Amino acid sequence: MPTLLKSIERGIDAVIRRVAFVALAGMILTITLQIIFRVFFDALVWSEEVARYLLVWTTFLGATLAYQRGRHIAVTFLVEALPKKGEIGVRLFANLAAIAFFAIVLFVGVRYMRMQSFQVSASLRIPMPVVYTVIPISALIMLYYAVIDTIELFVEPAPAVEA
Repeated sequence: MPTLLKSIERGIDAVIRRVAFVALAGMILTITLQIIFRVFFDALVWSEEVARYLLVWTTFLGATLAYQRGRHIAVTFLVEALPKKGEIGVRLFANLAAIAFFAIVLFVGVRYMRMQSFQVSASLRIPMPVVYTVIPISALIMLYYAVIDTIELFVEPAPAVEA
């Protein structure tokens, strides 16, 4: 079962990396066009809005990638100094706290999307739930990653097969 979960995790990670890259590249392109048009032509009315929404998506997707790789700020030297059972206990507590947090963000994100269901963006007239969709999506993915991390605490890694 953990192998299947890890395969799903790798698939999700591959998709997120591509979407985050496209969002970041789109943001850079939009801002570059915005600068060029403000200097040499008339300002692009929609460019600030697109850049802002791509920044939101890039931020949330980047946070998802950082969480999956364990790259968020952490003080690990105390945990690593504990005996094995103590280390597992602290990691379990941290994972359960993360699961609770991501579940709350998922719930609030879906609720926020519903509250904004009647709004559209000022320039592009995009429904605002489309913009805010990234909040529950990223929370759900990080929740999945936290559950996998918790399961891995209790599952012994498979022994390496010698060739």
